[in-house]
Parts: sequence; structure tokens; C-alpha cells
Amino acid sequence: MSDLDARALIDPDVYARSGAPHAAWARLRREAPIARFESTGSGPLDYGPFWAVTRHADIHEVSRRTDVFSNAGGITFLSHEQRAGQAGFPPVHTVIDMDPPEHRRYRKLASPRFTPNAMDALAAVIEDSARSLMDELAGQTSEGEGECDFVTQVAARHPLRILSTLLGVPREEEPRILRLTGAIFGNDDPELLAAENRSAAIQQVGLELFQYFASIVEERRARPRDDLASLLANGLVGGQPMGPIETFGYYLVVFTAGHETTRNALSGGMLALIEHPDQREKLRASPELASAAVEEIARWTSPVSFMKRTLQQDVELRGEKLREGDELLLFYGSANRDEAVFADPFGFRIERDPNPHLAFGVGEHFCLGAHLARRSARALFRQLARRIEWVELVREPARLRSNFVVGLKHLPIRYRIARA
Repeated sequence: MSDLDARALIDPDVYARSGAPHAAWARLRREAPIARFESTGSGPLDYGPFWAVTRHADIHEVSRRTDVFSNAGGITFLSHEQRAGQAGFPPVHTVIDMDPPEHRRYRKLASPRFTPNAMDALAAVIEDSARSLMDELAGQTSEGEGECDFVTQVAARHPLRILSTLLGVPREEEPRILRLTGAIFGNDDPELLAAENRSAAIQQVGLELFQYFASIVEERRARPRDDLASLLANGLVGGQPMGPIETFGYYLVVFTAGHETTRNALSGGMLALIEHPDQREKLRASPELASAAVEEIARWTSPVSFMKRTLQQDVELRGEKLREGDELLLFYGSANRDEAVFADPFGFRIERDPNPHLAFGVGEHFCLGAHLARRSARALFRQLARRIEWVELVREPARLRSNFVVGLKHLPIRYRIARA
């Protein structure tokens, strides 16, 4: 669309100022669901051309046709500066960046650890994490009142504790991993990655993560246990051990993707409940609504704004002719407000049913950790529903300067929480 600036869709500053570009997405859904955007310029912070896919049905279609729309070219859409930051660093081969049949072979390795039944083994860790975090907040005063940054003190720590258990990260190392994963996904945000030479800093973070996870792999190969960390360190794909890059990629995806997206859903969900007190009171009155509330929070927050696909051949979509090599951005946040699918799409309703959101993706690359994310979020929001008496913002939240994994970096709240 000639009169809609591509920056409205992919400029990290847009997301930092006002969150997801819902007005631009809504216009695209109405006027140009498959829209071509040219390069945003030639500077280091500019991007190349892309197609924006904004309708729910079209994202389903693209995701289904893995032979035509490939993940192998990467799922993120990088600026010139970010591409420069990756130059000279070995490419990370992750399960997300694979196409069938390779993707299925690698996914099969870990998928048994992420089934609903497998989550039962983590039930005690999940519930204890949610309960202890609420106990901390309630323990600030004898009345259970206090203030906190919900992002850093609750939303970041809850999934971190669970994933650390899965991947064998000692508790004392969690702050370090939190810093590194935040820098990986928030490398556009100077608060999370402060450096004069950002390209060099991105490479340094990647190297530090690689070295850290390599030490876990070495330890689990020497002394395997019955956990995911040992499974990945010793797992076979096609009868052969995974290479070091693939093993690192698996750790990176499970830990960083699982942590950042869940953190942003939890913090965005808390903000939604603060901004919609009628829905918060409904959840307080009926904590059993936590499961449905988590689905609506996933739709509402859409922590992964988009994923990229690269065309393997010429194809036509909605009358638009796309060419081999073109890059498409599947805007999940837009699909989750699609008027053709959701009644009252801009309303936050914790009892929404049906709720066919795409927050966990769809098709071949449906999120491997969806069951874990749902279960950990349900535990936390059940605790909040049962114990929170009132809550309000201290000041406006601060949003991440990121166009890919999106959400809040600070959510200062004041509250009263009942003791356990």
C-alpha cells in the first residue's frame, strides 16, 4: 500500500511507544490482506522489502503449505544492522528454522517431554513457583499490601524457574541466563543491550550463551539424568547424535523462546486485567475460569508479533503474484483481531468461546511448548484470582523496543494480596 509506511508495521520504536500496530493491521485486513512493502531505506536501522499477511485464514494457508513457504530462511525479519551483527557468527540451526522432513525428525526428539501428561512431572514445580511468588508479594507488609514491577519480579521469574528445572540451570545462574536471553530477544532495546557497537555486542551475547549451554551439555553427557537437558545432550536424530550447533539451537529455542513469550503473556495479561476490572472481578469470583482466561490473554497479547516465511517458488495469494525468494511476515497479532473470526475482536473477554487464536502458531510449527506455557500461566492466574484483593498501576508501563517478541519490560503496580 503506497500510502501506508512500512515502519508502522516493523519499526521497533512504534512498538515501544504504543504497542502492536492494531490500527494499521485493521486497515490492511480491510483493504489489502496481502500487501507488498518495499525497502524502508538504506541506513543501518532499515529493512528490506516484504509482504504483510494479516488475515487469520491466509496465515493458516501459508502455514499449511510448508513446501512453498519455508522457515529455512529464518523466522525473524532483520534490519541491516542486525544482519551485520550476525555476520561472521556461525548460523544457529534451530528446530524452528527447519522445514519438513528435517523439522519433524528434530521435533520428535523433545516432543514427548512437552505433552500434557509429561507436564504432570512439573506440576509441583509450576504450582510452587506461582504460590511462592504470590507469598513474596503478600509478605511485603502485614496487610499484604505493596508495590512491585510485575515484569521483573513476577512475570520473568515464573517461567524462568520452570525452564531452569527442565534444562538443568542451577538457581544461582538464573539471573545470568535472564540477562542473556533478554539481550537476545530485546537486542533492539538499549536497556536490554546497551553497547556502542551493537553488532559486536550481539555476537558476544550469542557466544556467551553458546559457551554456557555447552557446559551443561558436557555435564549431562558425563552424568545423564531423567530430564530434558540430558535428552537433548544425548539425543539421537536419525540414529546420529545432534551436532553442537543443532544442540545449542535446541537449548536456545526451548529456553529463550519459552521464557520471553510466556513472560510477555503474563505481564500483558496482568495489564489487561488491571485495565478491565470487570473481567478481573469475574476471574476473582470464578478462579476455574483461569484456563479460558489464559487463552484470551494469549490472543490479546500475541507475544510473537510475526514470523517470517520465504517463498520457494512463484505463487498467487488473494490475486497477488508473489515471487520465489520473496519474504512474507505472518502477523499473528493481526490474525488474533480478525473480524472475520472473532466476535468483538477488540474486547477483552475471559470467557471467550470459541477462541481459535494463533498465539502459539498453527500447523507444522505449532509451538512445542504450548502445553507448558498454558499450564504455567494457569497456575499464576489462579493464584492471582484467589488472592488478589485490589491492584492498580503506579505509573504507565514501559514497552519493549522490539517488533518480534513484543510486550512490556516494566509494569509497576500497587496491590493488596491475601496471605496463603
